[in-house]
Amino acid sequence: MTDPERPAPDLVDQVDLVDDAIAERQEPAPHLHPITHLGEHDVPPPHVLTPVDRFDQFVDHLFDPLRGTEPADRIFYGITELADFSLIWLLIAAAQGASSDKRVPNMVRVSSVLLAESIVVNQGIKTVFKRERPVVEVERPHKLRVPLTTSFPSGHSSAAAVAAILLSEHSRAKPLWWGAALAVASSRVYVRIHHASDVVGGLAVGIVLGTIAKKAWPLDKGPIGTRRLRARRRGR
Repeated sequence: MTDPERPAPDLVDQVDLVDDAIAERQEPAPHLHPITHLGEHDVPPPHVLTPVDRFDQFVDHLFDPLRGTEPADRIFYGITELADFSLIWLLIAAAQGASSDKRVPNMVRVSSVLLAESIVVNQGIKTVFKRERPVVEVERPHKLRVPLTTSFPSGHSSAAAVAAILLSEHSRAKPLWWGAALAVASSRVYVRIHHASDVVGGLAVGIVLGTIAKKAWPLDKGPIGTRRLRARRRGR
């Protein structure tokens, strides 16, 4: 029998006790890595990663032993910043043009083609894919400009491939130019401003554009439009 002098337990208190017991048994939420790619490329399970996502993660993890160390951070951040707006390639072309009159045509070609490449990639291809860039949740070790354009393909990588192709023509320093191009491309993954697949896509686009430019603008004849204009003048 119920003791008439003992008060019945309050229903609200019983509900609170049950809620507390359930909360204690719940497991804590999984902890994300301090620097992580957010969005559809690194969503925790049950999200199924695509082959491209797995490739991006694999390449990204290859740089983890170097990240946060010096001089690796300073070198890679310096390379990627120097390649902003194709500055490094324009400086190289300008230095070659200043060193010899014979190299002036290639200086003009490199500068003009890089301008066209930037328009094609940033105002054309990127607007079609609209891929999000990797998201970094901690402070970067060095200053880095974050572009306003979308992620795929990497503009730094495409410009590097274009410049390597044009600078390598009639040059004994071909391994140097391609080594510099790959350094620029890999720096974009290192600083986590691009996915690895963005870089691969950028290199592919750059190789295509550079090859087309090399054939359309031979150093000994000038660009196609210029050749036609010269032919018309000679015919007068």
